[in-house]
Amino acid sequence: MTKSARAQTLLAGALGGLVVLILGAILIATGIIDTGGESSEPIISQSPIVQPAADEDGDGSTVNEIYRRSERGVVFIEARGRAGASTSPFGLPDRGGAASGSGFVISDEGFIVTNAHVVEGSRDVRVRFGEPGEDESIDARIVGADPSTDIAVLKVNMDEDKLRPLPLGDSSKLKVGDPTIAIGNPFGFDQTVTTGIVSALQRQIPAPNNFSIDDVIQTDASVNPGNSGGPLLDAAGRVIGVNSQIATGGAQGSVGIGFAVPVNTVKEVVPQLEEDGKIERPYIGVTTAPVADLARDLNLPADRGALVQDVQPGSPAARARLRAGRTRTEEGILLGGDLIVRVDGRDVGSPEDVAEAIEDNKPGDSIEIEFLRGRGRESADLELAPRPANAGAADPREGLRPPEGDDVLPLP
Repeated sequence: MTKSARAQTLLAGALGGLVVLILGAILIATGIIDTGGESSEPIISQSPIVQPAADEDGDGSTVNEIYRRSERGVVFIEARGRAGASTSPFGLPDRGGAASGSGFVISDEGFIVTNAHVVEGSRDVRVRFGEPGEDESIDARIVGADPSTDIAVLKVNMDEDKLRPLPLGDSSKLKVGDPTIAIGNPFGFDQTVTTGIVSALQRQIPAPNNFSIDDVIQTDASVNPGNSGGPLLDAAGRVIGVNSQIATGGAQGSVGIGFAVPVNTVKEVVPQLEEDGKIERPYIGVTTAPVADLARDLNLPADRGALVQDVQPGSPAARARLRAGRTRTEEGILLGGDLIVRVDGRDVGSPEDVAEAIEDNKPGDSIEIEFLRGRGRESADLELAPRPANAGAADPREGLRPPEGDDVLPLP
């Protein structure tokens, strides 16, 4: 046999052996060949939550580990005694005067956070903790509720050693793509866990009183009716939001677009609710729209500010004779209204700036508003009023709601 023939024979033998090895590995992996071990059950390994490259705050815990740490701090809420039809602006049925949702413990004094729309109008609220095998519910007292943020605080009388407060995170540090974990009781299925990511930040959703909630977290973690008031957690198990609403697009359940009130809003609201049971917010009674991207095309007098769209009758803005828009553009913006450029000594670049400047005051305070009308600059003094129970159409931040045709619903 020549050298060339021997080389071809050796090469063929090597390739044949390699094919056998690969085929054998495939057969073993698929269970066709029994290796003789004690069990042919697949081995399942649980990997830590995948962290985004820029996220250094995760602690490497698995979803199961985070759930085990958190389950006793998440509660199932039953609210009864609702009189008459639902007062929700979303037109949901009252289901015989009862509602259910979720909540979570925030202190060893027995304070619990949930959504305001879960307990709204209820006379009897009971909670059930996530103790393994625990079926007994206990009475809870409504300490206070803020419909403008859809946050409510409950109080239970329990031994401190039985309470498991959840740690609160910092929603200002969130980034799109960060992992999220939702724990709650969708459709009454206790302690259900779903996972996802932060899909978007700084969303705006309607509050139960028709005002708007700002800086909302959007997530694709599946949330459904019954999740409302439950915690949205980060990769370290810290609360970053309170699950509140979903966009359904006309479907009957979750389509992967959920909204959570940011935990930093909770931190601001809860101490006031614990102390006073309610929050009085200042109000001027206008709807405004941003102009930064439209000023040149619409020939507006400035490229920054908040363009007045609507002035609520009888409001401080109406008494100060602020002018609403009259002519609607193809973009849906009303032209002809005053362009607010300064509030209480602070420059205004957007509707959010108007809201922030107003909310730094309290009802009864007087503020000065500067605005452009035509090509002239004018000012007016307003005495801030308490925010009404229902906004109607007037809210300084309104105009950034989800597009018409999308159904954005609270999670009852």
